Amino acid sequence: MLHYHIRRLLGISLLTVTVGLGACASSPTAVETEPAATEESAESTEAPAAETQDLTPVSFTLSWLLQGIDAGLTVAVDRGYFEEEGLDITFERGFGSADSITKIAAGQYDIGEGDIYAMIEFNENNPDQELVAVAIKFNRSPLSIVSLGPSDITEPSMLEGKTIGAPAGDSARRLFPVFASVTGIDEASVSWANVEPRLRETLLAQGEYDAASCFSTSCIPPLGKAGFPLENLNVFYYNDYGLNLYGNAIIVRRDYLEENPEIVRSFVAAYLRGTKAMIEDTDGAFATIAQFAEGGVFDEETERYRLDLAMDSLILSPEVEENGLGGIDPARLETTIAQVVEGFGLSNTPAVETVFDDSFLPSAEDRMLN
Repeated sequence: MLHYHIRRLLGISLLTVTVGLGACASSPTAVETEPAATEESAESTEAPAAETQDLTPVSFTLSWLLQGIDAGLTVAVDRGYFEEEGLDITFERGFGSADSITKIAAGQYDIGEGDIYAMIEFNENNPDQELVAVAIKFNRSPLSIVSLGPSDITEPSMLEGKTIGAPAGDSARRLFPVFASVTGIDEASVSWANVEPRLRETLLAQGEYDAASCFSTSCIPPLGKAGFPLENLNVFYYNDYGLNLYGNAIIVRRDYLEENPEIVRSFVAAYLRGTKAMIEDTDGAFATIAQFAEGGVFDEETERYRLDLAMDSLILSPEVEENGLGGIDPARLETTIAQVVEGFGLSNTPAVETVFDDSFLPSAEDRMLN
């Protein structure tokens, strides 16, 4: 059965889902490595000891709010995939990749989700808290530049002389110099408007600037609700213009990985099984999300749009069709590591094998789509 624990952490209501036996981006900085304090649940239904005694507890953090794009996780929980791997999973919302990465490194979560390139930057700044990616969630990055149509910005070169709105630490903004270099944009001709993340789409819709840099899955759905459907937007994915980046990955601490290899292997197997189920039965997988929504609030129309957008532009790709879910092309990752090292101004270029460990993936056959 499912057991829900609603608790308060720093005044923010978080949802933790415990699976009982029988069913189912500014620069990150280091924090002290110690477990997070656990408060007593305001409401809880504890699983009988006999139900969970043979399961290994694993805590997981998302990189942001629970959204439609997390259907692969929720369907894996709902259908008992983690249980079948011997795991008792709890998960909580995140507050951005920088936050989730630092919390994984601090030991507040065993495993989590975050941007693989933000992880590389964290590792350079915190070599004693090394993290490693063990599976890819998004085969393509959501980093993009978005403008409203109709407009005269129909190609990246047309951004010259324009103003782009973004938070100062936005990943797409930080990598814009590399994007400009590979697309031939005169970077010096582009102006930037600093904006709070929550106001980015609103101010773009109001014409306060010409374009915005963002995660496509974060900015396109609210623009759609504001009256700007996808067909009326100009979206320049960095992946389509010379930066063939990966997106979010499943990330663990190096020491946790070495001490608990079978736990990580089991988690990845269940997680990717859920992702595969989401692709093959999108309606069924999506139907499992709402039960886990924080406070019971879940905009089904917006979140289904977000999921479909991610499926089409981030999750499915020729690489996934050929090689299956969760893995990487070493040559591709090597190239993008070098690009991000340049864009972020890092001192060292890490080897592919120190960034991504593919030995915890299921067999290629199990990861192939039907």
